[in-house]
Amino acid sequence: MATQHIENKLKLLPDLPGCYMMKDINSRIIYVGKAKNLKNRVRSYFKSSHEGKTAKLVSEIRDFETIITSTDKEAFLLEITLIQKHKPYYNIKLKRGTGYPYIKITHEKDPQLKIVSQVKKDGGYYFGPYPNVYAATETLQLLQKVYPLRRCNGYQKRPCLYYHMGQCLGACFKEVPQSEYEKQIKKIKSFLNGNVSKIKKELEQKMETASENLEFERAAEIRDQIHYVEMTVEKQKIISNDNTPRDLFAFYMNKGWLSLQIFSIRQARLMKREKRLFPCIDTPEAELESFILQFYNQKNRILPKEILIPSGMDKETLSEILGIPVKTPQRGQKRDLLEMAQKNAKLVLEEKFRLLELDERKTTGAMNEITDALGLPNGHRIEAFDHSHLQGEDLVSAMVCFIDGRPEKTEYRKYKLKNVDHADEAASTREVIYRRYSRLLKEKANLPDLILMDGASIQINAAVDVLHNQLGIDIPVAGMVKNDRHKTADLMTENDEKIGLDPKSEGFYLLQRIQDEVHRFAITFHRQVRSKNSLASRLERIQGVGPKTRIKLLRNYGSLKNISAASVEDLESLGISKKVAQTIKLSLKNQS
Repeated sequence: MATQHIENKLKLLPDLPGCYMMKDINSRIIYVGKAKNLKNRVRSYFKSSHEGKTAKLVSEIRDFETIITSTDKEAFLLEITLIQKHKPYYNIKLKRGTGYPYIKITHEKDPQLKIVSQVKKDGGYYFGPYPNVYAATETLQLLQKVYPLRRCNGYQKRPCLYYHMGQCLGACFKEVPQSEYEKQIKKIKSFLNGNVSKIKKELEQKMETASENLEFERAAEIRDQIHYVEMTVEKQKIISNDNTPRDLFAFYMNKGWLSLQIFSIRQARLMKREKRLFPCIDTPEAELESFILQFYNQKNRILPKEILIPSGMDKETLSEILGIPVKTPQRGQKRDLLEMAQKNAKLVLEEKFRLLELDERKTTGAMNEITDALGLPNGHRIEAFDHSHLQGEDLVSAMVCFIDGRPEKTEYRKYKLKNVDHADEAASTREVIYRRYSRLLKEKANLPDLILMDGASIQINAAVDVLHNQLGIDIPVAGMVKNDRHKTADLMTENDEKIGLDPKSEGFYLLQRIQDEVHRFAITFHRQVRSKNSLASRLERIQGVGPKTRIKLLRNYGSLKNISAASVEDLESLGISKKVAQTIKLSLKNQS
């Protein structure tokens, strides 16, 4: 049911194209979409029944904003910009890069062939992506043997080993004409674009000639090169009648989930297949349109010459934005390929449904159990803190982050406490909470839905005090309480009320995982700091101080303070050279 505020705003929506941003109770943008008619599209969220992730999204919406655009194309581009800027929770999110290698012909005076993982706008020619490094390496080795360019580091007055092996044109000791490079590059491009029959025929002729001239070693080498061609390129079945590099996108949707299949066809062969599963909020066609634009906006994506997509999508706008033909095949081999991709998408989704249901209970469901127990609205992000020290020395704190019940390790943070010099849970909590959330406020980053402290009322009260009175923000705080056997037992609220979870529930298991993880992370960090700050460790970092010298120093002085107080002459009396003694004094002075 839409709130009165939303009802009033729905009446003001225009019949124009544009983008809309859905917000939650904390005014965070949780979904961005585009529409040809903002009034119809936005109203559909609140005036129609939904299931799955869409229903969950609608239940969290407390406000929305719209931005009008002049054309559909502007709406497409604005949507991608807003998604990249705000990273809304419910939008499809792609990892950067393809994770696949490319073969590159460098753009320089004496060009080279290389395997690279990043595509740059540097004038070079890029081919790929290849399914794995092994396939790319095999292709590269073949080309270096058959169509050599430069393999040495450049001019060095004498031929390199590769020149003697026939795999370098000789830039190492002579000026190689540009025309010779261009001739080789033309052949390499032809090969990488799928024209392999010519090179195979040339190699077979060379092998016969070498055999007739009784050059059996040379004939055997060429035979191996023919084998490389067959293994590298011809081992994949030809699935197209032309060599046009093209990508093909297909989808299958069921129960609110969208399954995508991406076929990359290069050299008339299916070089790579990618599969993705996403909760579907908008129509599957609109989600796929957004996915395609994000897909080619990644750092290491090279646009093909043609894209094939299912019917019902905005081909004209996609083609205009990407600058290449975007088509829906109606008959023949291309249509068959599209149908094959759709069948694969369906198969993947059906196989995953059971696993998705189990995973949903263990992650999002478990998260909701915790928020329900605390009487909080359903959220997505939990941040948990723990402190660690040894008899008040080397005080540290650590934070772990769980998003929808899963650890997000890139969000973990470590803190060396600066203002606390003894074991004080309240002071440690105040410092780390202030440092963490003052920074998030400054960076305008997303705040968590719940903060968990690995402790009871002392830490909870300290955290609440900093959040409310110093930072002016309202984030729920709870404590993870352990029993007499030091095992996870209860949740403690800000009012010191203990809430027991069913020990067999997924929510209890999640709480246990969070508590164990933050404790592990804090202890590990503390050990690193303690090791780094230990006497022996600090002595190890001094140049010239070996094991025997460390033993002498530890046996005679026992502490860094005593070593620092000793004179150079005192250190020399232990059999340490004057230079090392001076180094020790200077190093300890700098470390203090």
